[in-house]
Amino acid sequence: MPILGALPFGAGVAFAGLVGLVLGSFIATLVLRWPAGRSVLGRSQCDGCGRGLGVSDLVPLLSALASRGRCRQCHRPIDPFHWRVELGSALIGVAALAWMPGTAGWLWALFGWMLLPLALLDARHFWLPDGLNALLGATGLLIAGPMLGTLLIDRWVGAVVCGLTLAAIAWVYRRVRLRDGMGGGDPKLVAAIGAWLGWQALPLMLLLASLGGIVWALFGQRKGDQPLAQRPVPFGLFACAAAWAAVPLWPLISSR
Repeated sequence: MPILGALPFGAGVAFAGLVGLVLGSFIATLVLRWPAGRSVLGRSQCDGCGRGLGVSDLVPLLSALASRGRCRQCHRPIDPFHWRVELGSALIGVAALAWMPGTAGWLWALFGWMLLPLALLDARHFWLPDGLNALLGATGLLIAGPMLGTLLIDRWVGAVVCGLTLAAIAWVYRRVRLRDGMGGGDPKLVAAIGAWLGWQALPLMLLLASLGGIVWALFGQRKGDQPLAQRPVPFGLFACAAAWAAVPLWPLISSR
């Protein structure tokens, strides 16, 4: 991180975008394959004809543009999810280093790249894997201090207190309503986020995540396909987005 943080501004932004493209390709593969029980490390192939993809087919974003989103052999459309995730991951890197140059920006970018697969898995499958939550939390405790200038004890408190609080809320809801109101991975995800942000910024993150979930549920209610009380909400998606947004917002709010 110190070496990357020493890069000139333009070089840092460009390199973060490049890293984001490469990581986005892996993240898209993970999100598509893991829930289906397929190997994440296996050779990439066309979902239509099964042709193994070569190096020229796997250049992030550029390959999709060159082939116009279709397999070169069978000409069937390639799932646009790949290039969309690659582009989104690249934008995470570019935005982080443009807004927050140096080591803190690289940590913010890494935070975003680790949140991205969790957000996508929850949005598509309502699934927050324990392994990814644990990796996110452990990484935050180890290296996230310079991102917001938080002490290790602040990040430990954020992880433990907020994780236990959400777990207690989920337990009470289940006892009172006799059904689950929160997925089992949500408290673990928030605990892992606390290991990055520290306890101070967690109220802001939870507020933003709750507002996002409410807006999403109300927007879906307008379609009339399911009662609001029965509509599942991918809280992990909104928690991930709110956590990433809280990094630049919290210093602006706390400095006033």
